[in-house]
Amino acid sequence: MSAIAAYSMWGVAPIYFKQLQILPSAEVLMHRVVWSALILIGLILGFRQLPKVKAALRSPRVMQILFLAGILLGANWLLFIWAINNDHLLDASLGYYINPLFNVFLGRLFLGERLRPLQQIAVVLALAGVLMLVFSYGQVPWIALVLAATFGIYGLLRKQVAVDSLPGLFIETIMLLPLAIGYWLFFASSHSNMTANSLPLNAMLIAAGIVTTAPLLCFTAAARRIMYSTLGFFQYIGPTIMFFLAVYLYGEPLEEGRLTTFAFVWAGLLLFSADSLRVYRNQRKLRYSS
Repeated sequence: MSAIAAYSMWGVAPIYFKQLQILPSAEVLMHRVVWSALILIGLILGFRQLPKVKAALRSPRVMQILFLAGILLGANWLLFIWAINNDHLLDASLGYYINPLFNVFLGRLFLGERLRPLQQIAVVLALAGVLMLVFSYGQVPWIALVLAATFGIYGLLRKQVAVDSLPGLFIETIMLLPLAIGYWLFFASSHSNMTANSLPLNAMLIAAGIVTTAPLLCFTAAARRIMYSTLGFFQYIGPTIMFFLAVYLYGEPLEEGRLTTFAFVWAGLLLFSADSLRVYRNQRKLRYSS
């Protein structure tokens, strides 16, 4: 349920960020970090997670990994916001469609998770779709590829440290906080002067903390509990919502080349999902028969 909740919330998040197009993308990211940090402080104290935070702070290895994870997370946030507010939601959708197949590859490469034959075919299909777009139409889907890579590696790093989702996310966000405050002090536009803003605008800015924190907590909780390749099974929920928002709500053009790429990726995801379902049913039968 945690994975389903996370990807559903990410799917509808573009509706929120479209309301903040008056702000530069970096400024929206700044608000995400600041208000998320405040919410996370309250959650850490409320759920009595401070001892776990202190334990993580005492481990140099854990702090190094969380620092890298935080940087990747911030980069992913920034590009995602920029893509939405510059009418590239379809590219963002493609990136998060590719991501579960990228997770499978990372799971094989770094975690020793074996790729079953259908999983191998699924990855090849996704790669073929991207290459077709590159060679036939001269378009490198860099937004999609960077989003898939940064978020995939972020999830992989979080799986490497024995830190619960809430303390880990808190530390990552606190590491980004000095950069966010520095941006607010020296580069932010007049829209971030909250004493001069309307109440609805201030409410939208503060809501960035909730929009950011809720799905990430669900995601990191899911990443710690299930196989990393299995986590990708749920990821199609978010990009599917984004795809329909981009085409039917925001009217982004769906050219033939891009549609072909989507078709290859969808075919790969269909094989991946069918294979995951088959394995799940077999494992369930064995569990109940034993």
